[in-house]
Amino acid sequence: MKVCVIGGGASGLMVAAQISDKGHEVVLVEKNAKLGKKIYITGKGRCNLTNCVTGGEFLANVVNNAKFFMSSEIRFNSQDTISYFEKLNVPLKIERGNRVFPVSDKASDITKALEKKLVRQSVKIMLEQEVVDIIVENNKACGVVLKNGNKLLADKVIVATGGLSYPLTGSTGDGYKFASKTGHRIINPVAGLVPLLSSDSSLHSLAGLSLKNVRLAAYDKSKLVHKTQIGEMLFTDKGISGPLALTLSSYINRFEPKNVKVCIDFKPALSDFALLERINRDIAELKSKQFSSLLSGLLPNALCDVFAKRLKINKTTKANQLTKIQRESLRDMLKNFEIYYNGLDNIACAVITSGGVCVKDLKPKSMESKLVEGLYFIGETVDIDALTGGFNLQVAFSTACACASDF
Repeated sequence: MKVCVIGGGASGLMVAAQISDKGHEVVLVEKNAKLGKKIYITGKGRCNLTNCVTGGEFLANVVNNAKFFMSSEIRFNSQDTISYFEKLNVPLKIERGNRVFPVSDKASDITKALEKKLVRQSVKIMLEQEVVDIIVENNKACGVVLKNGNKLLADKVIVATGGLSYPLTGSTGDGYKFASKTGHRIINPVAGLVPLLSSDSSLHSLAGLSLKNVRLAAYDKSKLVHKTQIGEMLFTDKGISGPLALTLSSYINRFEPKNVKVCIDFKPALSDFALLERINRDIAELKSKQFSSLLSGLLPNALCDVFAKRLKINKTTKANQLTKIQRESLRDMLKNFEIYYNGLDNIACAVITSGGVCVKDLKPKSMESKLVEGLYFIGETVDIDALTGGFNLQVAFSTACACASDF
């Protein structure tokens, strides 16, 4: 059997390796000058290739279509990924949060290991060749058309072209065009794991300020959408970023920004009652000292001016002169500080794409199209996305192996 794989990223490399393992003739077409271009930048160049949590915990980190993905995860999970690369002579290590990296801290080791396997198994690798169309005859995929006009005939075609994030790596939405042209539904691709924008210019001046032990929450039309775990975030010259902001973005990226409210809880370990008690104790100790002193004991100095202005309380006001209402307002702002959300940063800045080929048009056990025989979609091309920590690369590997199981 001859198989054509479109895309030489994580899912494309893995599926080509697995199918060629079974003795099939595989042609891998990549429009870049080298394979795995996006792999090189994952994990800040270190390649966080998976996360070694159990199945249930893993699926809890899949934001969209976890139920559909379950079949792929069962077939090839994080432990399978670890074993697979260790057999390819890539030593791995586990770091904080169960994140798995190469011992070398070099993403290139992952790409090189897969590439060497493809070469050993005589996979035909076509670099700097762009697929512009899929040949379908009698409702069956039977090849592809290259940009130069040449045709590559095949018994089956696998689309592993990625999403729209990091377009310089070659992820320019080609898979969506192929899917749409062959009758598949496309869930609108939007940015996932991306910084949040704010319309409050006073926050932009805080660029570079990082916060620890805080929590973010988002509401759509006053209904809670998601509340993050306690963690870290960062103010930028456009809004907020950091682990918590990126996580939250994947839960609110399909809502209208005008209906979304995003808040920071600066004291997530304290209940409303306990925080008010803390404020009153601090005021009793400060006595006649200024309000600014109270704020500096509760917040980083850079945030004190922002709080005073929003509360409309003069910083020189004596702490013990604050009224009951003012104390409660301070408490409420510490627990629900609105950033005035203004949408997501550009998808080109996103870690992953949320959206893509509708899973209802695919078979979960094999990733084959329900509409066109012999046509498969895997990896980020599909509407499956997860949180940071190696989960998205595992989605790529798992869907690739689910696909390979059909050969």
